Amino acid sequence: MRCPNCRHTSSKVVDSRHADEMNAIRRRRECDNCGARFTTFERMELSPLIVIKKDGTREVFDRAKVPDGLLKACEKRAIPYEEIEKRADNVEATLRNLNKSEVSSNDIGESVIDELITLDQVAYVRFASVYREFKDIDQLMDIVKNLEKGKTDNEI
Repeated sequence: MRCPNCRHTSSKVVDSRHADEMNAIRRRRECDNCGARFTTFERMELSPLIVIKKDGTREVFDRAKVPDGLLKACEKRAIPYEEIEKRADNVEATLRNLNKSEVSSNDIGESVIDELITLDQVAYVRFASVYREFKDIDQLMDIVKNLEKGKTDNEI
């Protein structure tokens, strides 16, 4: 680890703490050369997850896209960002728990839908209308009626 101040390669750890709900370790370091202090984070390296898109192309899973989609669905709703991040973590965990190196974009969408239906019904309907590519108002009304009956997306 290079010192951000003098670029020296030797430093000592002066403090270590768990971070990010025990998913990382935060280390406070001190440069052996100039004495500057800086912070590093240590995380477990996960194998890459490949997404197979609708058109058949493949790309590396970008976790940042999940909270972006959730934020768009939850726009102008009273939902704390911490809850959005928690739900994004749940989506990633669900995908990784499939124990597959490749997942479809459909797997991602379904996982997001499952999170939104328990988070906020308006956000769920917003996301579902785009994700399910509703062609007319009747499809939208069907999903709203099923929500009123208390059905989950898997039952719809």
